Amino acid sequence: MDVRKTVFTKEIITADEMGQACAPITRVAAMAIVRNPFAGIAQTDLAALFDVGAQLGQSLTEELVIMLEARALCYGKAALVGASGAMEHGAAVLHPALGKPVRAAIGGGASLMPSNHKVGAVGASIDLPMGHKDEAWSFDHIDTMTICVPDAPRADEILLCIGLSDGTRAHPRVGKGPNRA
Repeated sequence: MDVRKTVFTKEIITADEMGQACAPITRVAAMAIVRNPFAGIAQTDLAALFDVGAQLGQSLTEELVIMLEARALCYGKAALVGASGAMEHGAAVLHPALGKPVRAAIGGGASLMPSNHKVGAVGASIDLPMGHKDEAWSFDHIDTMTICVPDAPRADEILLCIGLSDGTRAHPRVGKGPNRA
């Protein structure tokens, strides 16, 4: 695994978009920019990318837990694949092996980790979806962080993102979920 750089971000939200104060909500994200060994190659066996997801899932989430300070309630993952790669390369770093080490680092998680992956140019943004780690239908916890690293991903890279949050959106008011007023 060839990691060019790692970027971390931390948001502490104290008001909604209209300026109404709220209890602080902390969201953290880690982004690792890794070389895509399959950029420009039609490759069937993507197992090498499964290992990348597992290794980064562990190391990045350990750092995020420290940054978050409170207990993680929400999680999510995303991958932005450089232009010489395929969207399936993003799926390969995210789905088969990344979730288990993330759940281990945060003390469990019964819900499927929300995810997003796409191919994009250098400096493109990607939406990192998040949801409650144990209650998939908790509408209050469905959220998004928009991530951008100005010099990534290069054509032969993948930008892998993992996010955690300690709360809901600011002032959620769309209901609690199906059949849960």
